[in-house]
Amino acid sequence: MADETPVTADTPPDGFVVGHDHVTLVGSNEADTVAFYRDVLGLSLVTRQPNLDRPEVTHLFFDAGDGRLITFFVDESRDSDAEPQDPGVGTVHHVAFRVTTAEIPEIRDRLREAGHEFSEFDRGAFHALYTRDHNGLTIELAADAYEIPDERRGEVLATAHGARVDDGATHVQREHVEAALEELGLPVVETGAPDAPHGTGDL
Repeated sequence: MADETPVTADTPPDGFVVGHDHVTLVGSNEADTVAFYRDVLGLSLVTRQPNLDRPEVTHLFFDAGDGRLITFFVDESRDSDAEPQDPGVGTVHHVAFRVTTAEIPEIRDRLREAGHEFSEFDRGAFHALYTRDHNGLTIELAADAYEIPDERRGEVLATAHGARVDDGATHVQREHVEAALEELGLPVVETGAPDAPHGTGDL
């Protein structure tokens, strides 16, 4: 059924969204939120102000490194709960941030030092490292397996999807990304993603 839905990088003729601005999550307290997102992940805290709809709640804005933001509504009366979440329909399953393959060893060290467990998988088009924040939300740190220009990212992934379907594969694999890059006339340059188990597994 899913393969019947057209997959394309073409923008719908009536599309009006020009980019991702921010996602806002309901957090616990400020100290724990800053300790994880700034001190462990290294995101800059760029704005701190009241929630304009509920002034008794603080609104924290973190820059993910490319000007795109993730923000949190926090309240000092809320305790953190590191138990894994079991999200339902309409809730957040996980949040993914892009990293480079060169940063992965340091990321592992920082997570270990902060007491955060993690797992890693080869997802084909990218290497994924999964951990959880102080409230049990799954955080994915994804490193592309190949160099892909930002402005061509959707085009490459859509083309790789086509190669995957033609191949009868369950998910996009590295050879599909290579085929897409070649078809689009882009250089095929691996990023040196580390070895990891393939496919699926516990986060």
